[in-house]
Amino acid sequence: MGKDENTSHLNIDYFKELTGTIKQDAPTSIDEVGKRIKILREKKGITINEVSQLTGFGKETLQDIENGVMQPPLGTIMKLSKALDSAVGQLVSGTGSKIYSITRKNEKKKISKSTSQKGRQDIYSYMSLAPEVQGRHMEPVIVQLKQNPVKDVSVHDGEEFIYVLEGIVELFIGDEVHILEPGDSSYYLSTTPHLIMAKQEKAIILAVLYH
Repeated sequence: MGKDENTSHLNIDYFKELTGTIKQDAPTSIDEVGKRIKILREKKGITINEVSQLTGFGKETLQDIENGVMQPPLGTIMKLSKALDSAVGQLVSGTGSKIYSITRKNEKKKISKSTSQKGRQDIYSYMSLAPEVQGRHMEPVIVQLKQNPVKDVSVHDGEEFIYVLEGIVELFIGDEVHILEPGDSSYYLSTTPHLIMAKQEKAIILAVLYH
């Protein structure tokens, strides 16, 4: 029997009910990431200049992140989490208090967005799938990608796994470009320069970040 090319490799109704188009009228935490970064930095007694030296991010960029002017991409958050000696999840969705997490398809989870430098353009939105788990080292998220003409490449410690749920994705790894369709996946070390974006209007992926 021939394979129906229009059939999804994975039933994504579950993920669609979680995210849909990640509407802005859902509960959001868009400005909370910057606040969490600032609170953690001040709690540890680290200055903006010191974070700049540890991460390579400019002082102005860091101030924009903390003030909510720029919403940091996940790669930037992973870099900041290392500089602040914190778990990625603590910055992405806060500190959990449970030893496990079950996410039902009809439950809304915290939503955040990421913007290009200076916050000029939204590049993707994401939703955490397991914010309740305490001390987690993996961060599973559903990501709604957009096109990214600026092509901000990310390099940081850690590992990433992505699985395409909907749409066409362009994955830049080092000097190579790969086109991924629904059902395609990729696992790579985050120390390799990389960029993920929608090839067309939008795409949705499942991403698991390990730091």
